[in-house]
Amino acid sequence: MTEPLLEAKHLSKRFGGLLAVNGVSLSLFKDQIHAVIGPNGAGKTTLTHLLSGDIAATQGELWLKGQSVTGWPHHRLSLHGLGRSYQKTNVFLPLTVWDNLMLAAQAKDALAPFNPLWWFSRADQQAAVAQRADRALQLSGLTGVKEKTAAILSHGIQRQLEIAMVLATEPDVLLLDEPLAGMGAAEAETMVALLQSLKKDHAMLLVEHDMDAVFALADVLTVMVNGTVIATGTPEAIRSDAKVQAAYLGEATP
Repeated sequence: MTEPLLEAKHLSKRFGGLLAVNGVSLSLFKDQIHAVIGPNGAGKTTLTHLLSGDIAATQGELWLKGQSVTGWPHHRLSLHGLGRSYQKTNVFLPLTVWDNLMLAAQAKDALAPFNPLWWFSRADQQAAVAQRADRALQLSGLTGVKEKTAAILSHGIQRQLEIAMVLATEPDVLLLDEPLAGMGAAEAETMVALLQSLKKDHAMLLVEHDMDAVFALADVLTVMVNGTVIATGTPEAIRSDAKVQAAYLGEATP
């Protein structure tokens, strides 16, 4: 197996007396979807915040593409190939799909705002930005709604747009926090197909409560309870794990 694109080593996060994440280690590889599951309060979202640099770890190490990035903030990790989506849809509702993607694509140019000429150029004339935005539009399957305002789109398409905005930053690693939340069956099916199509070019971490989608998508599952990993393995191994059945799936331990 190749080297992991993102690797967490013994990450912990303490909020006062609460140990929300307790010594979690995991590795994300290209062409692999690694799902993190567990009951509410298990620490899944806090772990995602740690991996994305939204909050700093109390203890542990984070490595991105072989480089130590422990303590790096989110914007710096993003510039080095890490992208994430959030539980709540995070798009610019008054803008069109295309304008949302152009804004996201501009974020890749870290030094652009420090170039005086950049401020006087039209965004749609910036070839590299437009190219990144167009690639994200194609990958996400949103070409048919390119000129539509985000506010009038369905919830499912807004979630697709959020992932497209992440893709516009050209990430190598995708951290997806409940991308299917609030979706109906048809929308969920579309999202599952989208994530499957992105898998070959990215390392992906998926936090999701839709177990049908998780077991359809995941190559590896990590199960958390009370901030601690209780099992990691293939979907088949996780299904048959007695600790998982007792703690998460609600079944009696054999």
